[in-house]
Amino acid sequence: MAEKVLMKGNEAIAEAAIKAGCLHYFGYPITPQTEIAAYMAKRMPKIGGTFLQAESEIAAINMVYGVSSAGKRVMTSSSSPGISLKSEGLSYLAGSDLPAFIVNVERGGPGLGGIQPSQSDYFQATKGGGHGDYHMIVLAPASVQEMADLTIKGFELADQYRMTSMILADGTIGQMMEPVEITDKETKTFEKPWALTGTECKRQHNIANSLFLVPEELEKTNFERYERYKYIEENEVMYEEYMMDDAEICVVAFGIAARVSQNAVTEARKQGIKVGLIRPITLWPFPKKPLLKASDKVKSFISVELSMGQMIEDIKLATECKKPVTLCNRAGGMIPTPEQVLEEIKKANGGAK
Repeated sequence: MAEKVLMKGNEAIAEAAIKAGCLHYFGYPITPQTEIAAYMAKRMPKIGGTFLQAESEIAAINMVYGVSSAGKRVMTSSSSPGISLKSEGLSYLAGSDLPAFIVNVERGGPGLGGIQPSQSDYFQATKGGGHGDYHMIVLAPASVQEMADLTIKGFELADQYRMTSMILADGTIGQMMEPVEITDKETKTFEKPWALTGTECKRQHNIANSLFLVPEELEKTNFERYERYKYIEENEVMYEEYMMDDAEICVVAFGIAARVSQNAVTEARKQGIKVGLIRPITLWPFPKKPLLKASDKVKSFISVELSMGQMIEDIKLATECKKPVTLCNRAGGMIPTPEQVLEEIKKANGGAK
């Protein structure tokens, strides 16, 4: 059993990626995720891996495309503006059905915004990220331990379903330090008969390609890809419930907002308010079923976000608008306090008690 060590969230991602068998990292520095690149720059040469600081984010994501097409585990990381620059490459990866692991340690936006934590890239991550019909698996850690665990899980899911998986972490989780245990267990590996590894004149050529000039072929491919997405939505949803058994109010939050919200829920319970928390761990696929189930018994929902209210739309869709959904938020790099969330809970309960 591995020992726990004190690490930053960003460092935990990097070390976990290595444990998952990733020997190829391409990136470009940007706050607040630069520690990932710095860690990889130190570690990769020592383990026979490849670290390359690309000339741009666009170059980095295309290097990821190339290594992935050869069947190797590969990753890149960035922060909000950098992910925007990678968006074309994310679409090409999806269109070619290539697995890759991407990390976005979010900062405030839009534009260059600021370097403080945010969750305002939710739409970008969960609704695709680039052009065309596609999804990425989006994982939202709420601790340094989950930064490590979900990194390993992310590589496995990417290979299993031949698609991009993304860690969507706010800057707080990336920068904070906590004890973390990096598993020493073997990660799942998957055969990749589609990889571009050379034929040795023993098989047909494999081709990595996202260009379909015959519309019927592109339509068929998109329909087939969405059948895979449907399976993922049924089988790979991850979430956590807290004090939901008798809850009359449901708080929904992820990342650092979920940690703040859990403190508020605990305090509200002490004051006699029946409130619980649902924390999505997969933002895509979104935990629709537990939210729909909760909508049959709670009076209302509160979405706690470090954005102008992006996840609130998915909560409304998941609950089929059966119950009202209100927003408790800060934006631009600010984090709601437990007191702010508690006040929203009291309002939802009919006023302060």
